[in-house]
Amino acid sequence: MPAQDTLTVAVRVKPGASRDRVGGRFDGPHGPALVIAVHAPAVDGRATEAARRALADALGVRQAAVSLRAGAASRDKLFLVDRPAPELSGLLCRLRDGSVE
Repeated sequence: MPAQDTLTVAVRVKPGASRDRVGGRFDGPHGPALVIAVHAPAVDGRATEAARRALADALGVRQAAVSLRAGAASRDKLFLVDRPAPELSGLLCRLRDGSVE
C-alpha cells in the first residue's frame, strides 16, 4: 500500500497563551481537532504561523512540510503535512487524545 502524500490535521488555535503548547482535543467544525496554544497574538496571521511551526515541531517534521489548507482567519484550521511518515497518525492521536499505546 503506498504511503499517503499528505496528512490533513484539524487544529484549534488558542492565541495569546502564556507559552506554546501542543496537546488536547477540541471537537470543532472539522471534527476532533488538536489544540495548539501559542504565545503569538491573533494579529496579521502571527498566531497561524506560530501554530504551523509548533505543529511541525510536535510532529518532528520540517516546518516547510506543514502548510495551511483552510481557516486563515479562524481559530479552527486545517493544516496539511506533506509526505507524512507512517507513524505520524499514531503520534497525532496521542497528542490529541492523550491515548498511550
